[in-house]
Amino acid sequence: MTQNRVRMGLIGTGRIGLVHATSISAHPETELSWIADPFVDGAHALAARFGGRVTDSSDELLDSGEVDAILVAAPTPTHVPLIEAAVDRGIPVLCEKPIDLDIARVEALRPKVAASGVPVALGFNRRFDPAFAEVRARVAAGEIGPLEQLTIISRDPAAPPAAYIGVSGGIFRDMTIHDFDMARFFLPDIVEVSATGSTLFDEGAREHGDFDTAVVTLKSASGAIVTIVNSRHSAVGYDQRIEAFGALGSLQANNPSLSLVSASNATAVDARAPYEPQFLHRYAVSYSAELDAFLRLMRGEPSDSPTFDDGRAALLLADAAQRSAETGSVVAMPFN
Repeated sequence: MTQNRVRMGLIGTGRIGLVHATSISAHPETELSWIADPFVDGAHALAARFGGRVTDSSDELLDSGEVDAILVAAPTPTHVPLIEAAVDRGIPVLCEKPIDLDIARVEALRPKVAASGVPVALGFNRRFDPAFAEVRARVAAGEIGPLEQLTIISRDPAAPPAAYIGVSGGIFRDMTIHDFDMARFFLPDIVEVSATGSTLFDEGAREHGDFDTAVVTLKSASGAIVTIVNSRHSAVGYDQRIEAFGALGSLQANNPSLSLVSASNATAVDARAPYEPQFLHRYAVSYSAELDAFLRLMRGEPSDSPTFDDGRAALLLADAAQRSAETGSVVAMPFN
């Protein structure tokens, strides 16, 4: 490490790569040492802003001897081979979700990750949203009594391009997977999954046999119920809310608005600006906190960093939701 700072290698320079490059560069304990992307112009563009050496080869980055950890922000099909390559070299990994779209590839890699002792974390950044984290901490402290119901609302401002939907694995593996991890953050032992979906407005989803609207119900071993509400569009902006309910009350985390100013007049009372329009803005703070948690995981300190097994569990839930939505059945979850 240079001057006691963790030298980070970034693989992938798309939109989420830019988010992570910003977090790494701003963090007092990390520096952006290497950037890799087959589309090397993107790597050069990030290096011009944040520094770091550039390559079009992930192997060159991994073999440089100049990275203490890597952050994988490359497309999903590269995640398993990149995690495996890093683990083989003893390099800790923070990888964007999901681990893969095929649970068989995840299961095949799982024993190696477990045996290696190398820290591997998944990028479920919503755990680190300050409001969501506060709700979870207050539930854990018993403020509302035992958790009985958890409601998670997650709606995107607009559907992604049809080409993206075609390779995304579908709404449950691409979008709802964040909500599955959030559900498990509150209630880790999910034993039952029921899901339904519709295609109401998005031609891309219709073209690829996907849903643009979905509701998932999860039951935990305690009997507590989680309801996840998803939509690929929202006229009011990026809609991200949770409510935790118990016998002693409820806790809610609502959306930040584009403005703190509200207006009241003859036609409206307390009218406010729409919600943040992009996940990059809505969760900006959470990406920095996610990096903090990963560094604690690397040091062997207590950390809420989602692990490889958390990523596996979320994908199992996504697969179960897909099966439930297609068949109309309730799917039991025998976790091991």
